[in-house]
Amino acid sequence: MAKLYFKFGAMGCSKTAQALITKFNYEENGIKVLLLKPAIDNRDGAKIVKSRIGLQNEAVPVSENENICETYEKHYSDCKVIIVDECQFLSPEQVDQLADIVITKDIPVLCFGLSTDFTTHLFPGSKRLFEIAESIKEIKSVCTCGAKATVNARLDENGKIVTEGSQVCLGGNERYIAMCRRCWLKRLALERK
Repeated sequence: MAKLYFKFGAMGCSKTAQALITKFNYEENGIKVLLLKPAIDNRDGAKIVKSRIGLQNEAVPVSENENICETYEKHYSDCKVIIVDECQFLSPEQVDQLADIVITKDIPVLCFGLSTDFTTHLFPGSKRLFEIAESIKEIKSVCTCGAKATVNARLDENGKIVTEGSQVCLGGNERYIAMCRRCWLKRLALERK
């Protein structure tokens, strides 16, 4: 029986690399995979999913109001697995659409993404995945102190932590750092003196 999977972690925990490795493993066994990514994530190009370690693959961008069920049915119904990178940027409705595909088509949907933003609040897509996914797995990453990283700290142009602004601000290692909550709070207190 197919399931809706949510694999989440902080920045830098290799979510995208794991998504691409999973895609490769399915395809190596002759199973056609649909790789999706929210169109808002255009850091590496509109149709490219790329990991920090250099793995990359072409993906189908999903626009903000796109109905994923309709797109799948019209263009990709021969795919027997769906993998979504940066799933935190999906709307709750789009997550529900993926869940519908799992049930009606009996194909697995694997979503990879962040759970929380730079203010430690859930992204709407991630919140919905926590509510309805049949399998939820954390991909762990480590803070510089050695503790588990849980905070995606956003940095300004001077390297100081930012706690206000738009929830979505694309960037990589130059813009974000994964930290444990203890180090994040300590650094915030020092920077605000």
